[in-house]
Amino acid sequence: MDNRPSRAPRHRSRQVRHAQLAVPFALIALVTVVDVLAPPEVHLGPFLVAAPAVTASFAGPRMTGFVGLVAVVAQVAVAMARTTLTDLNHTFQIVALIMISVFVTLFAHLREVHERELVQLRSVAETAQQVVLRPLRDRIGPLHVASLYLAAAAEAQIGGDLYAAARTATGTRLIVGDVRGKGLEAVGEAALVLGAFRAAAHQEAGLPGLVSYLEAAVSPDLDDSGGQGESFITAAVLDIPDAEPLVHLVSCGHPPPLVLRRGRPPVLLAVEQPAPPLGLGALAPSSVTAQDFPFAVGDVLLLYTDGVLEARDRTGAFYPLAERAAAWSDLRPRALLDRLRTDLLAHAAGSTLGDDAAMVAIERLA
Repeated sequence: MDNRPSRAPRHRSRQVRHAQLAVPFALIALVTVVDVLAPPEVHLGPFLVAAPAVTASFAGPRMTGFVGLVAVVAQVAVAMARTTLTDLNHTFQIVALIMISVFVTLFAHLREVHERELVQLRSVAETAQQVVLRPLRDRIGPLHVASLYLAAAAEAQIGGDLYAAARTATGTRLIVGDVRGKGLEAVGEAALVLGAFRAAAHQEAGLPGLVSYLEAAVSPDLDDSGGQGESFITAAVLDIPDAEPLVHLVSCGHPPPLVLRRGRPPVLLAVEQPAPPLGLGALAPSSVTAQDFPFAVGDVLLLYTDGVLEARDRTGAFYPLAERAAAWSDLRPRALLDRLRTDLLAHAAGSTLGDDAAMVAIERLA
C-alpha cells in the first residue's frame, strides 16, 4: 500500500505548527532587543505577555509553559542589562509575567482536556451512527443506491433523520423518515423506527401492513416519552418490485419523492391519500393505502427529508430542490447526491442548515 497520501497531511500539519511556534519566539526576541536598546524611560517588557498568551491558543500546556519560561528569562535579562533585578519596575514586570504565564498554561491544559473530551464524544457519535443508521449498500438487487446524511450542527454526527433498506423475495423495501425534535431523544426514536422496519419488512405482505406495524411499534414509546401528539415521525415507505417498472409508496406526512428522467422535468410522487405521521395514527385514524408510480429502467428516485427543503439562503429563501434537480437528470445516484450536497451547502452559505438532512438516490438498472 502506498502511504504517501497519508504522510502529506501530517507533513503539512508539522509545517504549520512550526510556523506558529516561530511567532512567540520571534516576539520574545524582538521585544528583548528593542527593550534593551530603548531609552531609559521606555519599557517594552509588558509586551512579553503576548508570547505565552498566543502560544496557549494553539499549543498544549507544556509548550505554553516553556514559552512563558523563556519570556521570564528574557525579562530578567532585560532587567540586568538596563538596571538591576531589584529595580521595582522590572520586579513587578517579572512577577506579572510569571502570574500570567501560569494562568495561560492552566488555560491551555483545560483546553486540551476539553478537546480530548470532544474527540471521545465524536467517536461515540460515529459509532452510534454506524449502529443506528447503517450505510446502504451501493447495489441492492436491480437497484443502484447512494445515501447521504448532513447534520445541522457541525459537532453532530447523527440526529433524528433516518433511512434503511430491506431486500425481500420480490423486491426492495425502503424507508426515509424524520423524527420531530433533536438530540438524544430523537436518536432513540429513530432507532426504534429503524428496528421496527428491519423486523417487519420481511414479514408484512403489503406496505399498508408494514406501516400499521410501524405505527403500533412507535405509538407506545411516544406515549411514554412525552404524550401522543407531541412527538411524531414523518416517513416515506416504499416497495420497489424487481419484475415491474413501478414503485409502491405510502407517505406518512413526508415530503414527496422526486423522480428524475433524462430529458424530462422532475416528477413529484405526491400521493392522493397520505397517511398521518407515525405516532399520530390514533389522533387522525385513516385507512393506509399504497399508491403506484412509474419507475422504469434508467429512472432515478430521490428521497429526502425536510431539512433539504427548509435550508435557507441569506435572504431567507428556501432551497428550490425541484428547480435545481431539473438540471441533474443525467446524473447517477452518487454523482447526484454529491452535486446536491455541494449546491445545498452553497445555498446555505453564511448560515447553517436549519435541520438535519438525509438523502437517498435510487436508480433502476437493466
